[in-house]
Amino acid sequence: MGSPTRKCFIGLDIGTSSAKAVAVDEHGRVLARASADYALLTPQPGWTEQHPEDWWAATCTVLGNVLGKLADETDATISAIGLTGQMHGAVFLDTAGDVIRPAILWNDQRTSVACDQIETAVGQTRLREIAGNPALTGFQAPKIVWLRDNEPQNYARLAHVLLPKDYIRYRLSNTLATDASDAAGTLLLDLATRDWSAEILSALDIPRAWLPDVYESPAICASVSADGAAATSLIEATPIVAGAGDNAAAAVGGGIVDGQTALVSVGTSGVVFAHSDTATPDASGELHCFCHAVPGAYHLMGVSLASGGSLAWFAQKFAQEEAGVAERLGVNLHGLLADEAATVAPGADDLFFLPYLAGERTPHMDATARGAWIGLTLSHDKRHMIRAILEGVAFSLRDSLTRIEAQGVVPQRLMLGGGGAHSSVWRAIIAAVLNKPVAVQDDQEGPAYGATLLAAVGAGVYDDVHSAVAAMVELPTQFEQPDADLVAVYRPRYETFTRLYPALRAAF
Repeated sequence: MGSPTRKCFIGLDIGTSSAKAVAVDEHGRVLARASADYALLTPQPGWTEQHPEDWWAATCTVLGNVLGKLADETDATISAIGLTGQMHGAVFLDTAGDVIRPAILWNDQRTSVACDQIETAVGQTRLREIAGNPALTGFQAPKIVWLRDNEPQNYARLAHVLLPKDYIRYRLSNTLATDASDAAGTLLLDLATRDWSAEILSALDIPRAWLPDVYESPAICASVSADGAAATSLIEATPIVAGAGDNAAAAVGGGIVDGQTALVSVGTSGVVFAHSDTATPDASGELHCFCHAVPGAYHLMGVSLASGGSLAWFAQKFAQEEAGVAERLGVNLHGLLADEAATVAPGADDLFFLPYLAGERTPHMDATARGAWIGLTLSHDKRHMIRAILEGVAFSLRDSLTRIEAQGVVPQRLMLGGGGAHSSVWRAIIAAVLNKPVAVQDDQEGPAYGATLLAAVGAGVYDDVHSAVAAMVELPTQFEQPDADLVAVYRPRYETFTRLYPALRAAF
């Protein structure tokens, strides 16, 4: 007799710079992984676009590579596929299902006028009550309004609007579907019903027929078609679950499925992600409220646009000497810079940095905000400037946590992800500024890993997301406690930090 069949799951992530696929078994062991890059288009300043066909080509490549690597696993069978990817983007299709124009991405800034129109049409307060968020340039709804006002010929052809990962589902299965967590980032979803808001759609004159059906993240909503199988080497009829937006999928993959632990990601941008059992939109609009990938649950999220991006900018512009040293020693440049910062006392000799190099979301929601060092003197050098960056980013993350806790969601510990989490110096600063125990998330596979957990639930291997996390996610057993002396230093400095942006807003 042959060996028992091992159930495996593929998670596919349609990111901003690449498609990634990972295959895991029912115990969470990674069996294969692959990635393929694609181009980012910037046809005008502030515009960001991509060709959905590039996503599809990369998808076919990574799935082929993963399935090729699995060929030696003779007892492995793909039981289900989970999808995740960049949120908020808009893929416009005509009645034939063909792409009308390049997709407009989450970080595109062309829609400020459309945002004003949406808040006027729906009402600022009412919009936040229904959708949980203000109208922001990155969301999908303003992109639809922009298309109407600026490309009427394309708008006249419009029959379907999809999010990035959902376009890949369409190509795999010929099915139009989405999930509640990703749909919550369109500004068209009613958070309470977890379905499209008839009130918002009516106010914006957007037909319901343009939008896909909404499912909970682990629900099977499609299966691989004959065409999808031919293009990818997947087996026809393989189930596909609804999946999740990238932040929600990353949270599931990191075990952030209750209110005890929040996820703090220090990548190019910074994110503070906290599970909530109820929808608690922030009336001020300073904090995002979205559906979670856990059915019936929600999450609060604060976003700092240039966290690791601030250190990367400094490294590129001002650290050529350190870059040479890092290359010779074979070490990470950003880690080397953080080690230099450690030679300076906490507080950087009273130097502050505002990490608003790309504007800012939480809490200021101000695209015109700018970065700044404040308090420079003749005694400061490069090390002080680096330390001020590390501390300024931590303060900006504290802004998000403060507002999450004001909504009644008070996590007891923090899981840190992204490149910044792997610097012991930066990690200690974040723990002290946010005054919570921290541990580092094993985020090598990123959101794609979370998508595999959702697929495992959809395939019936686990009863729910919590059971899948318990079986497939290896959670840290120890969290680093914040240093009491650092906490004492940073508490008054954070209070000063909160006064700096208001004092400079008019100048920005």
